[in-house]
Amino acid sequence: MTSPVPRGPKRPSVISPMVLADPQTAPPGEANALVTDDDDRRMVLIELLIGAGIDPDNVREQFLHMFHRVLHNEPPTPKPVGRHYVRCQLTPDEIQRLVRGGSKSTGTKSAQEALQLIRRVWPDLVVEAHLDRSVTTIKADAAIRTYGSGGAGVVWAVLDSGIDANHPHFAVNGTLTADSVKSLHRDFTLSPESSKGPLVDIYGHGTHVAGIIAGQSPADPKLVRIASTQPTAEGLPEWVPRVLPQGSRLSGVAPHANLVSLKVLDDDGKTLTSVLIDALNYVREINSYGTDLQIHGVNLSLGCGWMPRDYAAGQSPLCRELDLLTGAGVVCVVSAGNLGAGTAAAGVGAAILGTTADVYGQLSTITDPGNAATAITVGSVHRYRPHTSGVTFDSSKGPTLDGRRKPDLVAPGERITSAATGLMASGIDLLKDDGTEGAANYIEDSGTSMAAAHVSGAIAAFLSARTEFVGKPHEVKEIFLKAAVDLGRHEFFQGAGLIDLMRALSNT
Repeated sequence: MTSPVPRGPKRPSVISPMVLADPQTAPPGEANALVTDDDDRRMVLIELLIGAGIDPDNVREQFLHMFHRVLHNEPPTPKPVGRHYVRCQLTPDEIQRLVRGGSKSTGTKSAQEALQLIRRVWPDLVVEAHLDRSVTTIKADAAIRTYGSGGAGVVWAVLDSGIDANHPHFAVNGTLTADSVKSLHRDFTLSPESSKGPLVDIYGHGTHVAGIIAGQSPADPKLVRIASTQPTAEGLPEWVPRVLPQGSRLSGVAPHANLVSLKVLDDDGKTLTSVLIDALNYVREINSYGTDLQIHGVNLSLGCGWMPRDYAAGQSPLCRELDLLTGAGVVCVVSAGNLGAGTAAAGVGAAILGTTADVYGQLSTITDPGNAATAITVGSVHRYRPHTSGVTFDSSKGPTLDGRRKPDLVAPGERITSAATGLMASGIDLLKDDGTEGAANYIEDSGTSMAAAHVSGAIAAFLSARTEFVGKPHEVKEIFLKAAVDLGRHEFFQGAGLIDLMRALSNT
């Protein structure tokens, strides 16, 4: 007779409730967030249980052996993600069979072995993409004149839809082609063979974000075609050409910083959390896990929501991976999200928060990974009237679901002019006063994506003038929080306030 398997302290369910949800009956946000196929297989992220001193590769090998023993060759082969996760496509039944080790109950030896390998089964959620006058708002122009803080020597990674290497904005200062970055660009999308690589941007979002952080428009005004919006007599917006004052140029906040394109969003501006984790882990590897920093900061102008029942108030896989990257010396700047105008059940990404809508309304709409404790989470304000207009109405609001203050800072995010390409510039043709005609290559866009890019640029500029703080993201965050300008709004709207590069430099 077989002896019963001894049981330790009872663990919470290792399966996220959202993973087993029926897309036909789930709230709209959950249904949109789940990625399922015709066989009801959904994308899941299995977190491996790796204790101190345990080799992750050994645990992964044991898991894969169990996976094939229990499920044979039914589902697609799992793919390792970072050091602690495995991406799988499984049906709800296959998920439950896997966490039981193939047994019919949880009390058997096989089930206990499975629980020694699996910490939790998470949903692999859908993640979506969320400068001239605004540079003055955060005092970046004054900082360059006074401190020479143009970003030289600083490298920033942009996790987005790619960066268009052929855009003239990035040619002037060798933003993407300097020796320090030219070999670091990577494509992490699920179909890299069809996405044309990290230096091509079909969606356009990544190029616009990158242009706010770094780079500079060409000196020849004929190569600069700016599209701005103005209302028609009917009150509808229309694109019109805008001409810069003679001798002026469009510039990123840190024009001389170098950028690394880590392509994570597909041509529709979407991705999965597992793809982001792969990219974050790549940065840690490139930096030798903090011992040799080649990338000093990352910008994530994207996000997704998390169900409160997944206790994901900064504890989701994506948030924890970002915290690990910060711990390895990298500054992590994240957009807060654009869900502040409605309830948490309105809009594509917001609805992932599901039933929190009735409780929180416009509050607690920060998206992941903006909930990460170490992230510098950024909300949006008017580009040059932040004191008057305050926080943008749709900028996501705090607190986090466990009561922490977020966002951390606010920055200009309304009608920000930056480099345009791909779908973002598609169909916007201009006839300028000088008679030249062509597609716009600089346009306005709005959102916390643009606000986060301002903060990334400001910190890159800061690090170029205060190099002693390179590799010290916690100190950098504290410096900018203390230097922020209070706009007189609630802390769940503005965080510490408006970023002020000049004050951050003068305080140090």
